[in-house]
Amino acid sequence: MRAIWKGAIAFGLVNVPVKVYSATEDHDISLHQVHNADGGRIRYQRRCEVCSKIVDYEDIDKAYEDDGRTVVLTRDELKSIPAENSHEIEVVQFVPVDQLDPMMFEKSYYLEPDSKSPKAYVLLRRALEDTDRVAIVQFALRDKTRLGALRIRDEVLVLQSLLWADEVREASFPALETSIRISAQEREMSAALVDSMASDFEPDQFTDEYQEQLRQLIEAKLDKGESLDTEETFGAPAEAGEGEVIDLMEALKRSIEKKRGGGGGAAETPAEASGSAAKAAPKTAAKTTASKSTASKTASTKSASTKTAAASKTGAAKTAAAPKATAAKTAARKGA
Repeated sequence: MRAIWKGAIAFGLVNVPVKVYSATEDHDISLHQVHNADGGRIRYQRRCEVCSKIVDYEDIDKAYEDDGRTVVLTRDELKSIPAENSHEIEVVQFVPVDQLDPMMFEKSYYLEPDSKSPKAYVLLRRALEDTDRVAIVQFALRDKTRLGALRIRDEVLVLQSLLWADEVREASFPALETSIRISAQEREMSAALVDSMASDFEPDQFTDEYQEQLRQLIEAKLDKGESLDTEETFGAPAEAGEGEVIDLMEALKRSIEKKRGGGGGAAETPAEASGSAAKAAPKTAAKTTASKSTASKTASTKSASTKTAAASKTGAAKTAAAPKATAAKTAARKGA
């Protein structure tokens, strides 16, 4: 890695010299534009609209336009801004990590100690570990004053640039302002689906399928040239989805069954866990009511049948006992 910036963390009166490195990199395949008629490379030129000449980057200044007026700012004028010349990462607060909204996270940088003795670096790291807090810092990098969070990752200090508060948009969607009723059964089924998909996050398990398939396409094109058959390379295009799902209960039921059928080990719904005879949730509340009514009638019928059978057995027992009693009396008379 190559350091992109050098400076120092100002931790009270403690100065921690550091080198800054980009912690992430882009793995996308680099493509350039060509003319589809002859394959010629498309180049972009910096051309002045006044004199029509192509201008070198060294001869370009920046400007700001407001209400028809243009202010040109030279490089030297921009460099005169005090924050631009600052190489200090100033610690301004220590806050609990749960107070940072992930929406504000922007880009991550590794910080390497840049002194003969890393003692001050380790001291700051230990302070963050002991207090279980994140340091909020301010710094200037690449023509911009930034807000950041200083935290620890694998024994290394990481500087995470944050968006300013006014850079995060407010979300306002009328559809969410209406009252939506979610039934207890829908919540139970959705919870069962979540349980069936619950796992620990392991980033290495995921891959960028688009980049893999793009590389596959490039290799196939290099091999077969213009005779490339994309259907032979990737198979037939997938069919479009079925559109918006209307019956949520049916969709939840199918999702759980799919996970269960695929060896996902779906967790039992609360009804199943309590020993309910129902194996799957009904599609609608109306069917649920109808099922309960039918079950109640069946139970009543079974109860009535049980009573009738019991009465029949009792009658049969009395009938069978009557001849025996008569025979016993007759034998007694003869003996007398």
